[in-house]
Amino acid sequence: MIYYIYHIPGKKIGVTTNLKSRVEDQQGYGPGEYEVLARRHDITEAAKYEAMYQRQYGYPVDIVPYDKLNCNKNKLNMKVNITEQTTTFPCPADKLKGRLMDNMGMRWMTEHGEFMITPATVKWIMTNVKTSMFNKERSYVYNKAFARFYDNNNAYEDMLGGNLEDVHMSNGQDQYNGKTLAGGMSEQRVPECCDKDNPCTCKSEPQFSRRPKQKTQFDLIREWADERGLYENGDTKTQALKLVEEVGETCRAILKEDDNEIVDGIGDCVVVLVNLAQLHGVMIEYCIDAAYQEIKGRKGKMVNGTYKKD
Repeated sequence: MIYYIYHIPGKKIGVTTNLKSRVEDQQGYGPGEYEVLARRHDITEAAKYEAMYQRQYGYPVDIVPYDKLNCNKNKLNMKVNITEQTTTFPCPADKLKGRLMDNMGMRWMTEHGEFMITPATVKWIMTNVKTSMFNKERSYVYNKAFARFYDNNNAYEDMLGGNLEDVHMSNGQDQYNGKTLAGGMSEQRVPECCDKDNPCTCKSEPQFSRRPKQKTQFDLIREWADERGLYENGDTKTQALKLVEEVGETCRAILKEDDNEIVDGIGDCVVVLVNLAQLHGVMIEYCIDAAYQEIKGRKGKMVNGTYKKD
């Protein structure tokens, strides 16, 4: 099975085994509106890559890793029925809480955004759930109301220990006066705090939204390597040996005082280091930052052309 780590610019980075179903059919994005950042055969690696890319592009990192989501464990996969107006659960209201707790971290997409089962949303669901009039063995919640809860509360507070301030609340008051900024959308697909007869005073997008950063040379190197199967078929030992080879060529170029070869050699070393880090499960940016944090306060002096720490 192949796990695709995909990116919807300005929206999210996620993982799926079926791009057409998850990204195109469920979320409504066409082939040109998203990109595949990586492909992995192991679910744990896919989860690790998803988190790395979320950090790199400036998105919030998922509280529950992809490989830990209960919806990815067949025995706990709760099937919900989603319409434009409601999300229907496959059990009566009096038995719903247990099913929700068993599926902690499960996510699903609706017309009003993506929802996730967390301790905070379980409380909201159990307060607002209704029994289906057509089947008493089913229960449901209204998606628009659920979206308002997301917009005016921190849905992840309990999951994070209850220490974060409410995302949208100030001094206990709803700063949007009961209306939503992003989740509950009108038929015209504009935020509810906007009105066609009154200029919108709210921002067109949430203040906590993330814009994708411009790709760096490191990003391009990783894309190049991933397209050629290096991350799927390569390993750290081979890359380490490759690095020794490139360093040797760079040293020879320095001895020959060949400027072009020196530049080429240094660049080749960087490419190998990027790939070595990626194969080890970290990003080169983190390695560089870790090294800098280690040396930034270091004291020492130059000895025979080399900096020696005290």
